[in-house]
Amino acid sequence: MIFLIISICCSVTVAVLLKLARRYKINILQAVTWNYLFAIGMACFFFKPSVKELASAHFSPVYLGLGILLPVVFWLLAASVRNIGIVKTDIAQRLSLFISILAAYFLFGDHFNTLKLLGLVVGFLAIIFTLYRKTKSSATAGSWIYPMLVFVGFGAIDILFKQVSQLKQIPYTSSLILIFGLSFIISLAAILYLSVVKKQKLQLINFICGCILGFFNFGNILFYLKAHQAMAKSPSTVFAAMNIGVIILGSLIGILIFKEKMNKLNYIGLGLALTAIILIRLSQIYAF
Repeated sequence: MIFLIISICCSVTVAVLLKLARRYKINILQAVTWNYLFAIGMACFFFKPSVKELASAHFSPVYLGLGILLPVVFWLLAASVRNIGIVKTDIAQRLSLFISILAAYFLFGDHFNTLKLLGLVVGFLAIIFTLYRKTKSSATAGSWIYPMLVFVGFGAIDILFKQVSQLKQIPYTSSLILIFGLSFIISLAAILYLSVVKKQKLQLINFICGCILGFFNFGNILFYLKAHQAMAKSPSTVFAAMNIGVIILGSLIGILIFKEKMNKLNYIGLGLALTAIILIRLSQIYAF
């Protein structure tokens, strides 16, 4: 359970760092780029892949898709945290589980039962209630696009990672290093373009912040995998606890520390999100 707690803390810390980035004028694009470089270094240290193993990997479009999506969705995540806060962004990210569930049915031959269908309905309502804000401001209304893109983006990432897990030519951890490498190359190309064409300066502070971000981002992945290994006989417990833990801890930090405003419908949405995740996890245990 300690691995799961550490993973939850690392995940929420990433959101907190993205929230603080605007306050301290950190360039998110640069920080995310160095985040992947640091994550590659940590992955090589902990997983110790052989060069021959990495070189023997056959190129898959799935790798490229993840290499592009990971940095793009990270940028969207940062924009969402800035615009609507940690609470709603964490909920949007975790509710992307429902896209994965739908993909499991339509793409991977999974079957739905009553609990899973009920969970999907409750989850859909949770999205509506969580993101609801009574306002006529076009700027605020436009900020809805960020959590929705986070929702869709993380759902697509989950699907692609599921496909990566089915590739057997190299271990999953080695595939992860290759994906991080592609994400770093794509992000690096973006900041070099902005540096040369837009005259945007590369700053040491962004590199340092990127390394810190990479530490917690990789810590989230590492301890999540360790939690699955430690509780191999109850993966549904790990998944449910991870999602619920992130939503609860993220909500507490957002509301108590950053004073993010939530209306009554938003709190109802928070409760519905937790209920939906519990229902979907129960649906994997009880077949009715």
